[in-house]
Amino acid sequence: MIIIEKELIGQIPVLHLGEQTTFNQELPLIIFIHGFQSAKEHNLHYAYLLAEKGFRVLLPDVIHHGEREAGLSDSQMMPRFWEMVLQTIQDLSLLKDDLLSRKLIDPDRIGVAGTSMGGIVTNGALAAYEWISAGVSLMGNPSYVAYAELQMEEIKKRKVDFPATDEEVAKVIEQLKPFDLSLNRDKLCDRPLLFWHGAKDPVVPYQHAYRFYEGVKAGAEEKIDFILDPKAGHKVSREGVLKTADWFAKHLLSAVQNA
Repeated sequence: MIIIEKELIGQIPVLHLGEQTTFNQELPLIIFIHGFQSAKEHNLHYAYLLAEKGFRVLLPDVIHHGEREAGLSDSQMMPRFWEMVLQTIQDLSLLKDDLLSRKLIDPDRIGVAGTSMGGIVTNGALAAYEWISAGVSLMGNPSYVAYAELQMEEIKKRKVDFPATDEEVAKVIEQLKPFDLSLNRDKLCDRPLLFWHGAKDPVVPYQHAYRFYEGVKAGAEEKIDFILDPKAGHKVSREGVLKTADWFAKHLLSAVQNA
């Protein structure tokens, strides 16, 4: 039976899932991050499938979302997008350290995944942390700088008031560079990474991620893959959900089972 516990780790509300019979044992961990203007509860179907396979799963609320929501309007949320991404990357380390201190996880088998903003976080976390063993980016983007610049172009086209000067925007883009996996390809270090994207996605275009994949796949075909759904928009298909669970099982469980 899969159990769900509601916890507060530091200031981060999380849903904590695992198989009841092994819940207090050291398990491989998956941290799954939700998308922009979503919340942790919206990804319980991913967590359930992963927990069934033998993983401990954490679903955290991103800052300004879910239980951490602070009453910000849509127009107030968007300018904080990259602030939220970078804060969540920091949060991942806190979550991992807490479970490690409780001897609940195998430090050599930790995966990170997410949808949309959560997929973007996943890519940046791989650039930031060596302790992540594998990742799944669903509708994400490894090219932080290029995507931030694209966002600014869209804002200017719409002639929307944006509460930041050009200098402030340039400062944010500079802060993104260390987390931009496309600018730091060596940080991937041969770790397994799966991309899933809809070809018709109008929110996070797939091209940046696909170019990154094309640039790193040579010689790493078993550890990197890209699923492009020709009919999908900005919503993960059931195939993408199932492939996420299978990817982590293959790369974080099978090696141990076959040892």
